[in-house]
Parts: sequence; structure tokens; C-alpha cells
Amino acid sequence: MKNLLRLFVLLCLLPACSFAQTNGFKFEKTTTFFPEQKTINEENIEWGYLTVPENWDKPEGKTIKIAVAVLKSTSKKADTNPVIYIEGGPGAGGIKGIWGWLKHPLRSSSTIILADVRGTGFSLPKFCPDLGKKFLEILAKNQKATQDEQQKTIAAAACKQDLLNRDIDLNAYNSKSIAKDLNALKKALGYQNWNVYGTSYGTYTAQVYANDFPEDIKSLILDSSISDISSYYNQNTTNYANSLEKVFSACKNDPTCNKQYPYLENVYYETLEKLEKNPITVKVDKKIIPAGAFTYNAEDFKIAIQQALYQKKLIELLPLLITEFNRGDKNTLSALVAAFSGALGLDYGQYYCVSCNETVPSNSIAAFDANAAQYQKLKGGLSFYKSDFLVCDKWNLGGVTKSKSTYDLSNLSAVKAPVLVLAGAFDPITPASNGKVTVGRFKNGFLVNAPVFGHAPGFSKIGAKIIGDFVGNPNKKPDISGFQSVAKVNFITDVKLSGGVSNFANSLNGFNLLFFAPFLIAFLILLVSVFGLIYGFIKKEITTKTNKGIRALIVITSLLGLFTIIGFVLAINDTAQDNFYILAFGMRSQFGYLFIVQWFFIAFTLFSILYFAFKISSVSNAGVISTILFSLILVGVYFQYWGFLL
Repeated sequence: MKNLLRLFVLLCLLPACSFAQTNGFKFEKTTTFFPEQKTINEENIEWGYLTVPENWDKPEGKTIKIAVAVLKSTSKKADTNPVIYIEGGPGAGGIKGIWGWLKHPLRSSSTIILADVRGTGFSLPKFCPDLGKKFLEILAKNQKATQDEQQKTIAAAACKQDLLNRDIDLNAYNSKSIAKDLNALKKALGYQNWNVYGTSYGTYTAQVYANDFPEDIKSLILDSSISDISSYYNQNTTNYANSLEKVFSACKNDPTCNKQYPYLENVYYETLEKLEKNPITVKVDKKIIPAGAFTYNAEDFKIAIQQALYQKKLIELLPLLITEFNRGDKNTLSALVAAFSGALGLDYGQYYCVSCNETVPSNSIAAFDANAAQYQKLKGGLSFYKSDFLVCDKWNLGGVTKSKSTYDLSNLSAVKAPVLVLAGAFDPITPASNGKVTVGRFKNGFLVNAPVFGHAPGFSKIGAKIIGDFVGNPNKKPDISGFQSVAKVNFITDVKLSGGVSNFANSLNGFNLLFFAPFLIAFLILLVSVFGLIYGFIKKEITTKTNKGIRALIVITSLLGLFTIIGFVLAINDTAQDNFYILAFGMRSQFGYLFIVQWFFIAFTLFSILYFAFKISSVSNAGVISTILFSLILVGVYFQYWGFLL
């Protein structure tokens, strides 16, 4: 027994045990974080938790767990070129977006490591994952910006108190600590170095990491970079206004867009005035907002347009979006609330730990206001961001230490690893000008500009290929021809507006068999009746004029109904593949004929019912005919429910 014990101790001193425990931090495998997702669990993914000190200055004190997902490379070659991804926010975890990495070009040659940085996602302890929902409920109210700010502050203070009650050291949740977590994770997974990929606020974390642990960096990818943390808030209004101006200018210089949406800039500012005087209240799903309603005011309009500037496909629809806000189209605006909800999906407990410790103290509300004052028509800039100053004033009371200055990044000039910096021309939060400043910090840096993209262009097909090629050969100058070949925004102007399209698409996307069962049964009845009745005509089984008449009407009406249903499904699929955001407004104009066919269907249904009612005594198999007519009515009811008949 003693010999066995000595052998066990000897084995645990060997390097093989370093995977489980290195310098006090352990990586322990666990079961999937998505137990109900079959697609995810069929992939070669290793799930686990990295145990690290909560406060790195007190390594023997309390520990926390960092959630990690290791997506193994699809290549059969040795795992020698891993990529660690750092999500932005702050307050966003990396694992939630795992679906976008399953087929990513990087995975063909590299293992991809996704981590939920401390205080986010599946990491433990959890902070305040529902605070974003409370913020959405606050934004949904018809009240002034100052009231929004006060209520956000109260909600954030409650989150902070909950964290303190759980004995969580708020000062330990910052970029310095995250950098040390990443260094510990690299060691625990057994890597000498790796490729570090950060997006948005994650680029700042990545720069802190590269500054503190340059030996860990094999290559560095910074997508939509933060170049100066001390101006992150101060220049917020300028960044937004510049992106807006690019949209106005691009539409004006595009003959088709300018014809469809003349005076777009005037319409934008006119809409601000309208919403300031008369906010628009729309109905929404109570699962999103318990009150079942959302009120858009001027501030909500500004932030909705700002969020739309993040994505290329939404940039293409911005003229239409601005116009729909101006028209007060409640169907479209109702569909947008779900997107609003997604924008508030951060863990705001961690967001304020980081922002109030190292970002907001380096900026000032006076500088924010001075910057916003340059754009009088915007009426004070974006209160959505300005409110962080008020929240942080309260958050930092009672023991939370403010950073006296930004973290020192002076060591970045010594980083020898190749650096790829990507910047989107329409980005309203980390503008393209940041890229030039950021790349200048490094000896071996490449700047890639994306002319028609907004935030995080690296997640486009073109960007993903460039990043994949860079990681494969980081010393080679990137081929940017893909971005350069798309130098002009393709504004979408040919849209058939219909609120029913969005409702129908949402029903299909969240398919509920119980809801669709009557509709599917009606569809099958119409399908069978068409074949059955046509067969009866061919066999000359139908003799009297009355029977021929009602059956002919039913065949025509059923064909119209089937054509409309199948047509809408195919049109939605085709539109979604082109730009799925169009579905919030309607569908491509080329499918507009479906609405005409739909009204013919409704007209023939009504005529068939009346004909049957007057001739019922002469109709054979009246029960069967009644069933078919009821199916036609049921299809019409569903059309009405979705809003196609409005």
C-alpha cells in the first residue's frame, strides 16, 4: 500500500497532472452547458470550469469558476494553433454565441476556446443576469430621460447590494483580473501561447492581456477596437453623429435610395421632434415585457437607430427604418422591440463593475455634455450612455475603488506578435478612426477597413475568411479585396410593407405544433379536396349543375389558398436568405402579388359560402362540403390573426 501511495504522489508530480492543476488553479471538465441542444452536443466540444482566485492579490482566499467551452478543431492535425475569443460588452460572455463558431473558418485548423469572463454567462458566481430585462421595462415606459436614469440607478443599486450581500468583491472584477484569468487558462489547458481574438470592449481586455502577458500572444486580432478608454464616453455623440451623416450621404448619392427616401436627414430630425411631442405605444409579447406594451420616445428612437448602425444588413434598411418611425407604423415598431431586448442581454452587474471601475472614471459627464452640445438637433446625445455616469456615481459609493487613471498599456509597443485590426466605416461606438490609432501601437500590425460594415465586421463572411487566413499565416499581409469589392451600401428600397409578414415569420420560427395543428389540418383537407374533386370531374361522377358549381368553386378557392400559403412560406424564406431584417417590415416587392392572390382567396371563400348556403338543399355530400368550407374559413382566420388582411 505504501509503495502504491508513493507511486501516486510521483505521478502527480509529473507534467501530465498540470492539465488538471497548475500553480493552484484547476480546470475541471463538466457536462454540456446546453443539455437540450442536440446540434451542439453532437460536436466535439469539451466543457469545463477553471477555478481561480476571486482576488488575485489574495491567491489563498476565495475562489471563483470561469466557464469554458473548447471547440476542438475539425482538422486531424495536432492542436498547435489555438484561438481564445474575448467577447465585448463589458458584461457579455463568449459561450452564448457558440453557434456562430461551429462552422467558422478558424475551426478548420484551430481549436477555438470560448470563455465567459468572470461575472458573465455560465461562470460562477452569477451576477445580475436579469438586470437587462429590468432596464428594458424602464425604457418601455412613457417617461423622460431623467426618470429613466433614476430608475436605472435604483435597479443597478439593488444589483450591487445583492452582490455585496453575497460577499462578492466588486473591486476584483476588472480587465486586469480577466487578463490573469486568461493566463491561468492558457497554462491549465497546456498551451505555450495562443491567438487572442477580441471584439468591441473585448479588444480593450485583449490589449490589457497582451500588455501584461506578451509572451502568451501568438497573434492578436482586434475587431472594432477601443483605442482610448478615456474618450469612450466623451466622444459618444460625435461617433454617433458621424455614422448617421455617412448614412445620409450614402443615400443621397444613391439615385434609387434618394428617389425612394428624399431628404432622409430631414426626416430623421423631424421624427425626433414628433416623438418628443407624441411618443408611440405599441403592443408587444408579454414574455418580453410583462406590461405588454412599449412606448417609443425620442431617446428610444435615437438608440434604436444607433443599434441598427452596428450591422451591415440593418444599415441597408436604415432609410426604411427611419421612414417607418416617422410614419408611426406600429406593426414594424412592435417587431423591433425584440431586437431592443437582445441589445440589453448583457450581465449588467459585471458591466458596472468594469465600467464604473476603469472606464467612466476616466471620462466625465461635463465632457460628454460638451460633446453633445455640438449637435443641438440631437437634443443632448444618447441618454442611454449618459445614464452610466449617474449609475456609476452611486455604484462607486461605499467601498468601490475608482481607477485614478486608465490601465497602463505602454508595454504594447514591445509586443512582437502580428496584430490584425478590423474597423467598420459605419461603426457608431468604436469608429473606424480607432483602428488607425490602435494599429499604430504595434510593431507588426495590419489594419483592415470594411467600407460598408458597422460594428464587428470580422463576423461577416469576408471578415471571417480574412481572420482565418491571418491566423494560418499571421506574417502575411491580409488580402482585403473582399471588403474593397463592396465599396457601396446596397440600400434596400423594394419592400412590400406588411405587419403580417413579421407575425407569420415569428410563428414559423417559434413553431408551436398546438397552435399550428388546426391550420395544418385545414391545409391537408384543402390539398386532399383539390385532388379528390378534380378526380371526380375527370370521372364525370359529378352530374348536376349545383354540385358542379359548388365543387368548382371549392377547387378554385382551395388552389388559391394553397398557392397563397406556400407562396408566403417560400417568399419569407427567400427574403430571409437575402436579408432577414426585411421581415420586420414585410417582404421583397417581387412577392407583392401574393397579397392580391390572398384577397381573391378571401373573395372566393365568401362567395363559396353564400352559394352553398343558398343551394344546400341541392348539394350532395353536404357534410363533406361543409368541412372543406370550414377549412377555408379557418385559413382565412389565421391570415387575419397574423395581420395579412390589415
